[in-house]
Amino acid sequence: MNKISIIGAGTMGHSIALTVAWRHLSAHIYAVDEKEVERATGSLRKKVNTLVQYGLLTGEESTQLLQRVRFTTSLVDCLKGTEFIIEAVPENLGIKKELYRLVETLIPPHVPIASNTSGIPTSPLSSEMLYPERFIITHFWNPAHLIPLVEVVPGKATSEETVKQTMEVLALLDKKAVLVKKEVPGFIGNRLQFALLREAQYLLREGVASKEDIDLAVTHSIGRRLPVTGPLMSADFTGLDVAYAISEYLYKDLCNDTKPAADMTQFLEKNQLGIKSGQGFYLWHEEDIDEIDKRREQLLIEFLKLDAQKGSGKHEG
Repeated sequence: MNKISIIGAGTMGHSIALTVAWRHLSAHIYAVDEKEVERATGSLRKKVNTLVQYGLLTGEESTQLLQRVRFTTSLVDCLKGTEFIIEAVPENLGIKKELYRLVETLIPPHVPIASNTSGIPTSPLSSEMLYPERFIITHFWNPAHLIPLVEVVPGKATSEETVKQTMEVLALLDKKAVLVKKEVPGFIGNRLQFALLREAQYLLREGVASKEDIDLAVTHSIGRRLPVTGPLMSADFTGLDVAYAISEYLYKDLCNDTKPAADMTQFLEKNQLGIKSGQGFYLWHEEDIDEIDKRREQLLIEFLKLDAQKGSGKHEG
């Protein structure tokens, strides 16, 4: 594998490129303009410096890594000679479909096109492609260079060869690839994540606890266990007889809203978008955001180190 192309230099795009370069592969990133190149370059260097700081890369290795990343504002140059394409543009069906139409005019029919969409099903995305058999979803999780999981979602038209090629590429990137066998919105991770968010909002709305205590109840209980035992394995450890008994009385009392909660609508009406605007469920200051981001990054790096010790995630520079 000599060249992987990433279309989009935003939050996910440059982080995926870092993942590629970390594994000694050539990453070529398409950015819409020089301003985006400048922003992405700065963010990329910051992430690499953090990896050096925590001992995952040496200074020399970081220099070599950065040399394997190429930014360009020419889509033609980005795609020339590529062997695998990862699309990481905004979550807009129309924008993505228009992009695929253009990309297909620039590459041979056998080159796979993978979308990093976090929830749009595969078949609608590929419905107007000339070669839908080469299309697949690879949903990287943010930050892509620190979280091992990638959800792989073939569509009805996706060929077995495309699935095989995709799994091989992700193996080269040292990712934990999970194959989603049926097209469902949100795939696996986001369905589980948003089921938890829905219940958390319900508990807050009903006055069961404060937002701080609801978050604390997750981070200091199931949040500590889930890195080792996922929900189904946790049920086995609990005992399925116990899990059944709890399910019998609890399920009927859980939130089953089928639309976004009213408080979420109110946030949007007030342009309270979380850390983007400085206000959401919480009031945010820059120093708070930086501190939490740093703590989260440090924890994810410690997980990577633990993976490496187990022999399941070797991240040499």
